[in-house]
Amino acid sequence: MEIIAKGEASWDGAALPAYPTTTPEITVARITIPPRGALPVHKHPIINAAYLVSGAVTIVAESGRERRLRAGDAIIELVDAWHTGRNDGDEPAVFVVVYAGSPGIPLSVKK
Repeated sequence: MEIIAKGEASWDGAALPAYPTTTPEITVARITIPPRGALPVHKHPIINAAYLVSGAVTIVAESGRERRLRAGDAIIELVDAWHTGRNDGDEPAVFVVVYAGSPGIPLSVKK
């Protein structure tokens, strides 16, 4: 086993919130950002972590902080902070994301 991400804080250093006390719901999703594309500005009300399967992405927080990811990198995402992901490359960027939430709580909220 190789651990590629582990922590008590998101990539910008903010402490992760406590898990909800309601019934847990784990979601695994694949997200693709097309070449030269970007995700809408959004935030996650729940803890999640992402693994970049292919491509390269720049994560940009509303604060202006950025984090560049390449295929094989993992990240503990921001919680309740506006951000976006931008693919400046010529190939699709593909993430696998694991969300730890509860039924009825959205995975993300668009600005």
